[in-house]
Amino acid sequence: MPSPFRPATELMVQYAAYHRDRRNIATHFVGIPLIVFAIGVFLARAQFDVAQWHLTPAWLVWALAAAWYLTRGNLVLGLATTVVNGLLIWAAHPFALGGTGAWLACGLVTFFTGWVLQFIGHYYEGRKPAFVDDLVGLLVGPMFIVGEALFAAGLCRPLAHEIETRTGPTLLRDLAHPVA
Repeated sequence: MPSPFRPATELMVQYAAYHRDRRNIATHFVGIPLIVFAIGVFLARAQFDVAQWHLTPAWLVWALAAAWYLTRGNLVLGLATTVVNGLLIWAAHPFALGGTGAWLACGLVTFFTGWVLQFIGHYYEGRKPAFVDDLVGLLVGPMFIVGEALFAAGLCRPLAHEIETRTGPTLLRDLAHPVA
């Protein structure tokens, strides 16, 4: 199994190789945030106090993930991913405060919807999800969509160029023809 501590460029290139169809990328822009949000909902239910802070497992997981993103060698991408994930976790917390049924329903519906979108995207792609071959893909997914947003805004151009050079341009796969 490849190391999860590879540089952001290597992680993004590997992940992008599974994500060249624009429809797949589009479904990931919705599906991945839904999954991160759902994980936040599930992990925000339990609370414990540290000094004056009310912490949840969601914030601990976010902090660990943030440390990982920030040490992949691309500070802009790491910071942006950390901020986006933090906003999703923050938005998830109020949903953990309701009744058990509402909390579970919110978490399950958003989690399930996110994964359905992921698999619809991979139908268009004609390939299995990246995490099937490398579980670190589950961490790279949020970084990938944040990276794609940064690229669309004209940021991180060297990384965008490296990804496209090594994996090819994005496209719309002809569904009538199987992937070679």
